[in-house]
Amino acid sequence: METKELLKKVKKIEIKTRRLSNHIFSGHYHTSFKGRGMTFSEVRQYQYGDDFRAIDWNVSARNNDAFVKIFEEERELTMMLVIDCSASQNFGTSSQNKKEMVTEIAATLAFSATQNNDKIGLILFTNEIELYIPPKKGKSHVLRIIRELVEWQPKSKTTNVAFALEFLSSVIKKRAIVFLISDFMTPDFQKPLQIASKKHDVTGIRIFDSREKTLPNVGIIQTQDAETEQLIWLDTQTTATRLAYEKNHKSKVEVCQNIFRKCAAGLVETETNESYVTKLVTYFKSRA
Repeated sequence: METKELLKKVKKIEIKTRRLSNHIFSGHYHTSFKGRGMTFSEVRQYQYGDDFRAIDWNVSARNNDAFVKIFEEERELTMMLVIDCSASQNFGTSSQNKKEMVTEIAATLAFSATQNNDKIGLILFTNEIELYIPPKKGKSHVLRIIRELVEWQPKSKTTNVAFALEFLSSVIKKRAIVFLISDFMTPDFQKPLQIASKKHDVTGIRIFDSREKTLPNVGIIQTQDAETEQLIWLDTQTTATRLAYEKNHKSKVEVCQNIFRKCAAGLVETETNESYVTKLVTYFKSRA
């Protein structure tokens, strides 16, 4: 993609997603993802009604009087965007493909975090780590993330969510807000998600296209798996074929939903022809 075309596309995404983050998401994001930790602020003399468990015995002994530790809520948070950039993300039969929707969602979340003065980091993955951008603050940093999402050309085509989660746990040591965005067409990832969810606040966002769950009657067609490049002939005229296709998709979705439920992680699901705004706002409100 030429530089001029890239900048134009990034600017278009920025205008749309900043408006959403300013008017819709920033308040919901702030309420939903408050600082969970407490940091030490100061000590002061014990007052009637103070929790005795907060007494700093060392300071009290030195001053021959009772002193308590004062803590304040951590406000600075870190958001990690862990994003699937495998070949299946290029699929789409509506006005946009999955990759375009993922980019918009990621940009909106990043600008919402910026409104809260939080750090934002990015992990792009396939079956390997394609790109890692450490967490940092600022508009220019967010614009860099958007540029990478728009123009990144992955080295691999297949997906491995488990590997991405393992990498996340190894590089992000402090608790973070994690948005794991994928279609989750991947081998089992329950164990690494369980580990990551104990350490971080993890939300999965599953993006899918309507044609991935239902097959239209269009005769005999040749299909190709975007990730494995396997070619298959399908006779879509038969009801049995279409029902088997739907059943296979439903089974994969249920496996994904069960994994997130067992790991006590959030999950948002949205089609490429739906408004992700409504889905995310509803999710944020449910957490508040």
